[in-house]
Parts: sequence; C-alpha cells; structure tokens
Amino acid sequence: MSRIPQRFAQLAARGRKALIPFITAGDPSLEATVPVMHALVEAGADVVELGVPFSDPMADGPTIQRSSERALARGAGMAWVLEAVRRFRERDGDTPVVLMGYLNPVEIRGAEAFARQAAEAGVDGVLLVDLPPEEAPEFRAAFAAHDVDLVLLASPTTPDARLSMLLANARGYLYYVSFAGVTGAFGIRDAASAAAMATDADGVVVGSALVAALADAADAAEASRRATAFLAPLRAALD
Repeated sequence: MSRIPQRFAQLAARGRKALIPFITAGDPSLEATVPVMHALVEAGADVVELGVPFSDPMADGPTIQRSSERALARGAGMAWVLEAVRRFRERDGDTPVVLMGYLNPVEIRGAEAFARQAAEAGVDGVLLVDLPPEEAPEFRAAFAAHDVDLVLLASPTTPDARLSMLLANARGYLYYVSFAGVTGAFGIRDAASAAAMATDADGVVVGSALVAALADAADAAEASRRATAFLAPLRAALD
C-alpha cells in the first residue's frame, strides 16, 4: 500500500480534508523545487503533486504550460524529477508524492522500469493525463506491483457507466476536473474556492494559482516563503 490511502484514512479519522498543492518540478528554479516541497508540507499540505515538465502539455492551461517550458529549458526531465523526489525523501518519509504528467516519458522507459524507478525514488502515485484507463492494464499492473497508485480523472461530462469503471480502477484518489474543456481545470485559486470545493470532496488540489505565485521568485528561499504564504490560508479554510 502506498502512503496515499494511509494519509486519506488518517485525515478521515480526524474529520479533515486533504490539501494537495501542485508545483512544476524545476520551476521557478531547479534549486527551489525540493525546498518548496518541504515548505508546502510545513504549511499544511497533505499530499504534494509534482508536475513532470513535458514538451507538449496539451491538457494544461497557459500558466502551467509556460512553467513546463521554463523547467524543460533548465533540464528538468524525468530523471531529474525522480532525483528531486529522492532528495525530498531524505527529510520526509511520510508525505505522499504524486507525479502528474504525460504518457510519453513513461512509455519510453517502459511501464515496469518506470514503476520500479518511481517506487525506488519514493513516488506514491502517478497521474498520466493522456492515458485512457481502457488502455492502461499494463501500466496498472506494473504500478500495482510496486505499490505506486495510478490516479485517474473524471469530469462533469463523464457518463455514469464510465464513472463506475473509473471508480473501480482508480487507486490513491480520483480526480474530478471541475470545469469541462480541452485543458480542464480544478478551479481552486484561494481559500474561499478551496473551502467551497471541499464541501463535496475528500480533498482539493490547487495548481495554476500556486505556480503563478512562485513563477518569478528570485531564489529558493523566496519561493519557499511564497509557497507558505499562499498555502497557509487554504489550510486554515479547510480546517
């Protein structure tokens, strides 16, 4: 079992909702990524979601697309992302880490090899936005063998029959994309929207607004301060 179901069980026992911040690995700098991850945990994150930069992030909005471009220009490929998770694990062995990205960098390695590498680095879950669950049995089996959860997506337009299939196959948690469209969105940008969404969900994910807040931080220390300042009000709103 990965850390994710354990964390959600702990939260449920305390009557709390999960706060899951998303940052792009390698942005605003390579040096800032791990310190920002720790800062987010200290500010109340229950799970940290790390975006894997990709050259064609067609399912992301403009803020995360630009962030991914900047990170790739700095050299934040998959190998670097996994190493960042390893460094995070040197201080934090408890907080679940989920990688969010696209199929191609995983497929290049092969499902089994990637699952093994991710587990060895300390990854708990992976969300591949362009992997249809109907085409995922190889990945699902490889991930399960290494206790890495394959996180799936649902949207406002998901038919009931497909939703049942997603619920049966999802591991870790099931994402609900709150706005329909090519890029989708989760719609969480501040304390008020986080509290509103948490009424009907076990947790909330905040991505673009946080990525934007960090984008022009001068160094790792400033990025960490900004991460704390951004996330703390959301944690308070959920509690």
